[in-house]
Amino acid sequence: MPLIELTFEGRRNKVDIAIARLQQFEPTEGYYLAFSGGKDSVTILRLAQMAGVKFDAHYHITTVDPPELVWFIKEHHPDVERDRPEMSMFRLILHKHWPPMRKQRYCCEWLKESGGDGRFIIQGVRWAESPRRKAQRKMTELCSSRSMRTLNPIIDWSDTDVWEFIRQEHVPYCSLYDEGWERLGCVLCPLGGHPKAEASRWPQIARAYMRTFERLLEVREAAGKTQRFETGQQLFDWWIQRHTKKRPPDEQMRF
Repeated sequence: MPLIELTFEGRRNKVDIAIARLQQFEPTEGYYLAFSGGKDSVTILRLAQMAGVKFDAHYHITTVDPPELVWFIKEHHPDVERDRPEMSMFRLILHKHWPPMRKQRYCCEWLKESGGDGRFIIQGVRWAESPRRKAQRKMTELCSSRSMRTLNPIIDWSDTDVWEFIRQEHVPYCSLYDEGWERLGCVLCPLGGHPKAEASRWPQIARAYMRTFERLLEVREAAGKTQRFETGQQLFDWWIQRHTKKRPPDEQMRF
């Protein structure tokens, strides 16, 4: 069984260990559980329930998540708090005077990483997602600037472990996984790697980006900024071409 490891110390049950981690660090006020609706999120949510720890789960609305993911959360997790951002992705682009890029992902900070200040946060971060995460992430982490701690109870789980747990516990998950999507996140994320496929699957979101880019050129002109494009379509085509390359394996969406 994938969730049982044989070590020099004997059999190691990853579910029992994850539950013990959650129980060991439980704060008096309860955890802040960061919930995205993906496979890792539904896993840590079920583990927190099994552990019997106090927590409140929060879904940060990005305004550009796949509709199927939004519907899944509404149907299967109505108790998860839905936190709305101060700005939508499209207003944020206008505010920043430029669309998000691979090395300028201001959108994550504004739309996904807000909330939980001063709290002990549960996340579904795992080492198996990328070599970078294995090198940089720990089971428990401290962010002094926001006075918050983070617990990653399944940090040592593989993809196989996660799916085995979901099957064993009959945990509902988003239908996009059954259609070939391996990881979920914002539509047309600069790190998505398959923008043409995403634009074809969710054309209404692609059109919203293009309308925003038309407006963005006007905003930049009014601010006296240098213009590289004459139309929003040109900017959009350049933008998605910039992130058509194979994406790093530790971000949000992958075929």
